[in-house]
Amino acid sequence: MVITRVRWWQALDPPIYLISILPGAAVWLLTGIQGRQLAEVGIATLAVVLLQHGINVLNDVSDWRLGADIEKRNSWVRFHDEIPRVAAIHGYISLVLGALLGLAVLVAASRIWIAPAAAPLVLLGYLYNSGSRPLSYTHFGEWVTGLCYGPGVFGGLWLIVASQPVSVGIFGSIAFFALSVALLLSHQPPQIDTDRQAGKLSFAVRFGARKTYAGAKLLFLLFLLALGLALSNSGAASLSRITYDLSAIIAGLLLIWLQPSPRLLLPAATVVILAALLTSFAGGYQ
Repeated sequence: MVITRVRWWQALDPPIYLISILPGAAVWLLTGIQGRQLAEVGIATLAVVLLQHGINVLNDVSDWRLGADIEKRNSWVRFHDEIPRVAAIHGYISLVLGALLGLAVLVAASRIWIAPAAAPLVLLGYLYNSGSRPLSYTHFGEWVTGLCYGPGVFGGLWLIVASQPVSVGIFGSIAFFALSVALLLSHQPPQIDTDRQAGKLSFAVRFGARKTYAGAKLLFLLFLLALGLALSNSGAASLSRITYDLSAIIAGLLLIWLQPSPRLLLPAATVVILAALLTSFAGGYQ
């Protein structure tokens, strides 16, 4: 079979970066930040996107070398002429740029104390795809994903501008823990056979497609509930909270009847957050 050259935008798959952008949008929604603080969260979110990009590229490299996900058409390894070493360099450059940009934001915001707490989670993200036995191939893959995006991404962004009750940070971290793992689970079932052959112990390999899809649905509902609780504990106006509750109910009801997938869950999460964020401009903060 002849495989045509992969274009950079095909390998990039821009919608998947919503999982790094949405925590920043949620922090904006929950805190009502403006001016310099909003810029700091925006730049920090860009740093997270660069870190995610590096991890995604290294994931393609790891899967290529270990024989998992070999059916993936838009792999960064294919983009780099099937040379894993070049793709790995690409991934490491993105990781370094993301880390440096994140540190620069922490220094500018006088929150450098966040760095020691975030460093172990960045290391977990790196180990997720590195070595002869990456964490993504073990029983801990889903837990690592949740920790990195929950307490790691959302928690780190929230701490940069934290002015709300601690409960907002806790519920927000739970929400994005649940959303990130829901996305991962919904992505796994089509790859069960190749993952099993490569020795990958994903949730879907261990428990099957049916339980994996059910787990993705439950976790997405947990995301909606936890983010709603975070919003209720924040200073957001009632109009924003009502908008969120209504859109979350609609998203939850639709999910009951549809098979979860990243292409479904990410847009649903985006619409729910953006709807509440847009109405917050009209309603203001208490």
